[in-house]
Amino acid sequence: MKWHDGCDFTADDVVWNFQRVSDPKAPQFFTQQFALSRAYLTNFDSIEKIDDHSVAITTKFVESLFPYDMSYVLMISRCRAEALHYDWTAYANQPSGTGPYRFASMTAHERMELVPNNDYWDKARVPKQDRLVLLPMPEAATRTAALLSDQVNFIEAPAPDAIPVLKRAAMQIFSNAYPHNWPYILNFTRGPFTDLRVRQAANYAINRDDVVDLVGGMATPEYAEVPPTLPYYGHPVIYKFDKAKARALLKDANCLPCKVTLAISTSGSGQMQSLPMNELVKQQLEDAGFEVTLNVMDWNALLDVSRSGVPKYPNVDGMNASRGLLDPVSAIIKPVATAYWSPAGSNWGHFGTPEADALVKQIFEEFEPEKRLALLTRLHEYESEQALMIFVVHDLNPRALSPKVHGFVQAQNWFQDLTPITVDP
Repeated sequence: MKWHDGCDFTADDVVWNFQRVSDPKAPQFFTQQFALSRAYLTNFDSIEKIDDHSVAITTKFVESLFPYDMSYVLMISRCRAEALHYDWTAYANQPSGTGPYRFASMTAHERMELVPNNDYWDKARVPKQDRLVLLPMPEAATRTAALLSDQVNFIEAPAPDAIPVLKRAAMQIFSNAYPHNWPYILNFTRGPFTDLRVRQAANYAINRDDVVDLVGGMATPEYAEVPPTLPYYGHPVIYKFDKAKARALLKDANCLPCKVTLAISTSGSGQMQSLPMNELVKQQLEDAGFEVTLNVMDWNALLDVSRSGVPKYPNVDGMNASRGLLDPVSAIIKPVATAYWSPAGSNWGHFGTPEADALVKQIFEEFEPEKRLALLTRLHEYESEQALMIFVVHDLNPRALSPKVHGFVQAQNWFQDLTPITVDP
């Protein structure tokens, strides 16, 4: 395997990349990438080269699911970085990877262009397009208009009320269930949500069917972190809409009205139809006895809230951030284990109980898949009993494509393969 710049990809590159995001003494250490990567390096201790194609990683504690985290530690070309004398701004303008697409050009906040890597090792996955152009369009209406005017061939998250219009224009509508939920992640260090009754009240206050209707049916009600299609779903608590029960719980918790501040974004990666959905949830919570302040910010600002956690943002009672649940570690272990407390990990609100930590320890030390699955199932059920988040919906991830587009298959995964796509003239 080779980098796009022609250099060989070897074990030395892997060791160098781990040092880039973990070793402040290494010349290639990059503070920004360390901040983006450290949630996946909680259990990483050290790495050493065995031979040109093998490395050995030492962990801080036994973790049977450790390989999942390693898939998020991204590699860049040592050759290119050294040639640019570790000028990371220059590297961003001429990056080098190993994948089926090569970087062609970028205009910040406007467009990025990729071209096929004809030397890619898997010839079946060399892209079938001459060029892939990516255009950021935060507004759903703008994306829809761009597709209808033939400016683009493919859009993410079309506006729900635009889907009938798109269908009449012969556009292709794709959707598929995959682990991508839209919850509110809560603060467990201070404020109303430290009380289980308040968390339960918030969950009973949500009329999920109304939220599904708002997004044109492109979601399913969420009663627990992962959807029922996953093997460790189990039998979680089903928080059916019950406004009276929600209000009674708030009264019992002596929190009526119950004032909370929620951080939300105007749009962003996986945020669905953020503003109208948050406004509807705010109305539902207030109908049940909450008094909600929405702290609205752009996506990058919310990312800082998300990555920094409650130590930096103690006055935020919860934040609305969609979650790509790609594996059991990111889906249900990191949100509850104290080893992953933010900012070093992705337990944003610092949830922590002896029961959760004990279950996580058992899971990590169990290498028999069936026994581990039973433990994962119990952990998922426990998190539902704890009303760990305000559960709202699971996204069905709609996309709209021009009738000229062929070959796209929507995978049940956060990541999608664009290499098979062809476009008619």
